[in-house]
Amino acid sequence: MFKNSTVIGLILGLIALIGGMVLKGAPLVSLITNPAAYVIILVGTAASVFMAFPMSELKKVPKLLKIVFKEPKLMPKEQLIAMFTEWATITRREGLLALEARVEEIEDEFLKVGMRMIIDGNDQELVRDVLLEDISATEERHIAGAQIFSQAGMYAPTLGVLGAVVGLVAALQNLSDLDVLAHAVAAAFIATLLGIFTGYVLWHPIANKLRRISKREIDLKLMMVEGLLSIQSGVSTIAIQQKLMVFLTPTERRALNKKEEAAVEQQATA
Repeated sequence: MFKNSTVIGLILGLIALIGGMVLKGAPLVSLITNPAAYVIILVGTAASVFMAFPMSELKKVPKLLKIVFKEPKLMPKEQLIAMFTEWATITRREGLLALEARVEEIEDEFLKVGMRMIIDGNDQELVRDVLLEDISATEERHIAGAQIFSQAGMYAPTLGVLGAVVGLVAALQNLSDLDVLAHAVAAAFIATLLGIFTGYVLWHPIANKLRRISKREIDLKLMMVEGLLSIQSGVSTIAIQQKLMVFLTPTERRALNKKEEAAVEQQATA
């Protein structure tokens, strides 16, 4: 069973295209017997993207596609809250330096850097500025990556019109043979079909997914910054938990509260 929504969406998109053509009586073979349409749409879209973006950004396309088809596993927010609550308890009991032994256990590089900064005794404003600048730079990179596919989604449908025009020019060379003319006209619109399909079923949705993944990652990093600064300030475990709960949805908050209540009841009955 597919767990990735990108794969599900791609399969549904192909079903919609092929199923629609079958129901409308359009010959499926026309999708295979018109290589010119693929050249105009795919190569044309690639050409437009190469014109629009520097090579330094285009080199990241394979990595971006990998992210779309294999979404990065981010730390659950509930787990992050539990981690900061534990760290806050240790800090209030043993001091900030007691967390030094926990640094190497942290897998997230951003969180590890922030933890080292507060343990080293850096000023809180400096810690905030450095971490927020890191987040801003990360967000800019993510926006640039998503924009590549967003622009491809704009170019592809227009190139479909170009493909149709090229096909109609070729069709007009066969006005004397109605059968050949009819086939040529049908083939001309395959380019339009491919342009619209790739633009609105592939490129624009991929750009949107990259933006959504980026937002989840940025929200998690902002949550980390708030947690780190709260620990550095020496706030209580209850206070830090309340501050981080703001980053959860109402449904996630209720689920976390129920989980904590169940844990308390279990301890009471033990």
